[in-house]
Amino acid sequence: MDLKAFTQLVLPTQGRLYRIAKLFLRSREEAEDTLQDVLLKLWSNRQQLDNYQSVEALAVQMTRNMCLDKLKSKVYQSTEAETNLPEISTNAKSPYQQAELSDSAALMRQLIEALPEQHRLILHLRDVEEYSFEEIQEITGMTINNIRVALSRARKEVRDGYLKVNNYESGH
Repeated sequence: MDLKAFTQLVLPTQGRLYRIAKLFLRSREEAEDTLQDVLLKLWSNRQQLDNYQSVEALAVQMTRNMCLDKLKSKVYQSTEAETNLPEISTNAKSPYQQAELSDSAALMRQLIEALPEQHRLILHLRDVEEYSFEEIQEITGMTINNIRVALSRARKEVRDGYLKVNNYESGH
């Protein structure tokens, strides 16, 4: 694989790879380092990339594995996760409405982070990155039926957790 092919196949996946790394590591710096390591490894092994059906699936798998390795390693010390929530563009007029939206976003993030690792990954790949079930199958090695079940369970767990918190807060 030459530079042009590498640039066309691998570089467009950088954003997705970064978001996946950030999902696992919760640190912008660690995610950037992991992305750089993955790209370097892909470039070093570019001659073998033609043997893979999907270079993007390989890159996602490599990113996931590197993140898990970092999380397991003794060198990686869990620092306080960045709590910067993405800005929510809204036309909410009152500070109360803005605070409510911010609280909802924080709650959703907390519920998603509490999911088992595999469910969190599948939910992220399908609902955030918008991968097809076939692409997720290639990345995870799971069957499409198992992916559908895991995705359904993940969504239900997040929905139930959200409703539970909101029902308690509203006094029901």
